[in-house]
Amino acid sequence: MTKPTAWITAAGTSPWRRFGPRAARTALLAVVFVVAGCGLVYELALISLGSFLLGSSIQQTSIVIGVMVCAMGAGSLVAKRVRGDAVVAFALVELALGLAGGLSVLGLYAAFAWLALYTVPLVAASALLGLLIGVELPLLMRLLQRIRPQEAGDATADLFAADYLGALVGGLAFPFLLLPRLGQIQGALAAGVLNVVCAAVIVAVVFGRSVSRRAGAVLALGLVGALGALGVASVTAGRFEISARQALFDDPITTHVRSRYQDIVITEAVRFNGRTDLRLFLNGDLQFASLDEYRYHEALVHPALARHRAEVLVLGGGDGLALREVLRYPDVEQVTLVELDPEVLRLARDDERLQALNERAFDDPRVTVVASDAFSWLREVPRRFDAVVVDMPDADDVATAKLYSVEFYALVANALAPEGQVVVQGGSPFFAPEAFWCIEASMREAGLLTVPFHVDVPSFGDWGFVAGAADGAPRIDVDPAMAPRLQFLDRAVLSAATVFPADRQGSAFAVAPSTLVEPRILDYAYRGWQGE
Repeated sequence: MTKPTAWITAAGTSPWRRFGPRAARTALLAVVFVVAGCGLVYELALISLGSFLLGSSIQQTSIVIGVMVCAMGAGSLVAKRVRGDAVVAFALVELALGLAGGLSVLGLYAAFAWLALYTVPLVAASALLGLLIGVELPLLMRLLQRIRPQEAGDATADLFAADYLGALVGGLAFPFLLLPRLGQIQGALAAGVLNVVCAAVIVAVVFGRSVSRRAGAVLALGLVGALGALGVASVTAGRFEISARQALFDDPITTHVRSRYQDIVITEAVRFNGRTDLRLFLNGDLQFASLDEYRYHEALVHPALARHRAEVLVLGGGDGLALREVLRYPDVEQVTLVELDPEVLRLARDDERLQALNERAFDDPRVTVVASDAFSWLREVPRRFDAVVVDMPDADDVATAKLYSVEFYALVANALAPEGQVVVQGGSPFFAPEAFWCIEASMREAGLLTVPFHVDVPSFGDWGFVAGAADGAPRIDVDPAMAPRLQFLDRAVLSAATVFPADRQGSAFAVAPSTLVEPRILDYAYRGWQGE
């Protein structure tokens, strides 16, 4: 049995004299809880930043988790070689982790905005954080045993219980508290401050009497320096973020909103012809340019309404521009628009520039707006519609890939009334032809007869659409009475739009449908746009 003197300092006094071993042990396990939560916050912050900047959340998640877990293993081996005072070693690790983790998002954002680098810095940041996190637990185990020696299995159980519970709280705190309230940069900085505070708790509260004056002075300076650096970063983060965000866009940013779903940016500039060009970006992807958006929206909407149009469903299109085109028809009786992000709807309703573009479409009494996920909403809707317009962002992550799946198109087909038809925006058949023809194949797999077509939209390039119907070939046409009121679309344009050059025809690409289980469109889209 270990003698009590084994955990008494050389001076003959307990390092936790004021609190007693039980309180010291509780404080140490509380530190384990907090540092575990901080570690998960850093991991989720890196993943979410990559998803916002690049899309492809699966790739970002895989890189971050894989590299961090591997580095954590390496950190555990490094901890075996740490000799000397475990208190000082742990405090130094926490100071380093607080700085590295707290500044990680800021540093990656800067590298992406000004150096056009991301993957290499992401791997480096994940490796460094994982290494430091890996050193934590072995050192904490030593400190726990130093307070009250016990069986290794019991000590491990206590440590892991606090660690796993802290990871749960950190995992929940990031998406539901830190991200919506503080944002990615400030959320990571807050976690960094907690790591530094944990170093102070260990040194000053739990083991203060066992730390030499010299080591204590060094740690105090490190503590002040780390908190100072994180404080300066926090104060300047707002200006930094504005400058970094602007570096990503050619035109001046006039509006920025970070919703719970995406990053929303509006830019505005005067072009060479003196006309103002308003552009909307979601997670960095261009959604429309006001100078030529009419080409896109006329091609998307009017063929969908070529058969019947008393009741129309618009999926996506929260900016109201597709809705504007639908409402041009006086015989449209009711339009239901389903948009995921309430912030996009708010901007479309309240921003004067967007109001001018969508012609205050949301004020029309025929319009019903639903803020909901289109996939989930379609599973519950009991009604059927004469025409469906699917205006979704391009598929670049799992969340959007499901909106280009066989299952989604089957739900759309089920929502079509007899002789109804749908038109889906399909991306670029030139830059991402496999993704485009994958959409067409997925619609066919869902039981729709399809007709693909494409038009030129200068801001996007060659842009494709797929029309579908369940009871016969879809009609690719525009109402002759409506054509004179349009700026771009007429029957001749639509007739030519169904012709694809030999190197972009569907027969030139061997693609398979995309499903929920196998979201092939993600790989097709990635290959296409990366090859640009």
